[in-house]
Amino acid sequence: MSGRTVSSAIVVLVLGNLMATLCDVFIKLADANVAVFQFTFFRVLFMCLLLMPFVLRKREQNPFAGLKLHVVRGNLWILTSVLLVISLSQLPLATANAIFYTAPIFIILLAVVFYKEKLTPAVSVAAISGFLGVLVILKPSYIGWGMLSALAFAFVLAVNSLLVRKLPTGQSAMHGLLVAQFCALPLAGALAIWEGGSLTWEQFGFALASSVCSVAYSMGCLIGYRYVASSQVSSAEYSGLLFAIVAGWLFFGEGIDLSLILGAALIILPLFYIGRKDMLAERAKKRQRPLVEVVPEI
Repeated sequence: MSGRTVSSAIVVLVLGNLMATLCDVFIKLADANVAVFQFTFFRVLFMCLLLMPFVLRKREQNPFAGLKLHVVRGNLWILTSVLLVISLSQLPLATANAIFYTAPIFIILLAVVFYKEKLTPAVSVAAISGFLGVLVILKPSYIGWGMLSALAFAFVLAVNSLLVRKLPTGQSAMHGLLVAQFCALPLAGALAIWEGGSLTWEQFGFALASSVCSVAYSMGCLIGYRYVASSQVSSAEYSGLLFAIVAGWLFFGEGIDLSLILGAALIILPLFYIGRKDMLAERAKKRQRPLVEVVPEI
């Protein structure tokens, strides 16, 4: 899939979200809550090894540009990885993934605070509806460290996503991801040594498998958003929740109740509406461009 057309970009993103779901499945199967820092360290290490062949074949003119920002993003990635392991070990797969989808809401709200973006009525409704959706999904039975970890994961993920805007222009996404992972290795290694835990060979294999899926998802996003406007294809990201529901049922025997469906709808539908609105606005701009170019020649 080239990702050069809207349809192929959507297919790539859907496949990428399937990889992201499989990553969560492997993490949940690993049950690495006891040795979370060990598991995180090996995930970072494996991602570095997997990314190197793709990055080194393309030489960057200034490979260490934005190093301070990469250090921050890499260490934030460690925090998100730890929170991901904790939340997946304590919550059903579909429930955790539904809460993860509050990340776009956090991104919108944080962009208003730090980038002075306009808070529209649609964005406000999406934020309120999203948090209501979280409450509907969680119910009193899920309130605890798992719920807090899932919400914290979504928040830190949103912060890390917004920091992408600060990365040096011209630097490839893959190169930035590799440098960030390398910057994460010292802290991840130190935490693993401090923890003093150990992984079974099975958990070791799950760490590798989850890293492969993470890299595959990153490559899917890189291809899917490279040639096509994000507003036209971003709705494909919501396929991840459907995959999580199916995977939770297949691998862990999780039930699908009305509260999960209703809560997921409260989180996703407003975001889908905003994405659809942006897509229509983008199409309207494209229709107007030829007219604008013709006017000076009359």
